Amino acid sequence: MRTIDKVLFLCSSNASDALDKLRFLSVTAPSLLGDSGELEIRIKLDLDNGTITIIGTAIGMTKDELIDCLGTIAQSGTSKFCKALKGISFENKDLGADNGLIAQFGVGFYSAFLVAEKVTCCQLNDNLHSHLLLHV
Repeated sequence: MRTIDKVLFLCSSNASDALDKLRFLSVTAPSLLGDSGELEIRIKLDLDNGTITIIGTAIGMTKDELIDCLGTIAQSGTSKFCKALKGISFENKDLGADNGLIAQFGVGFYSAFLVAEKVTCCQLNDNLHSHLLLHV
């Protein structure tokens, strides 16, 4: 494992925004929340294999979003989602203007490479539950 400040790379902004995106979308499509309706992010350490797995019940990315957003620095799925929200009002608030989403710069995913030799990103095709596996 590289000797850098490893606390910095594990910002949960992407996972948090994916939970918020699911919250927004579930207002009109409650079935997106699944059976339990639980929104969570779990971090699993496997010291024997040198891996950190980040698992969330958040909304995943489509194949096109994975290619466009994870494959390009400064391309943010969150930023695109914020633009799509512009002009949509909920309780007299413009959701695109003040939504609290934070990972809009397209560099959060790349921070994993500061500590990992290999990064694996898995998305289930139903757009729910995302997994990020870091090999350190």
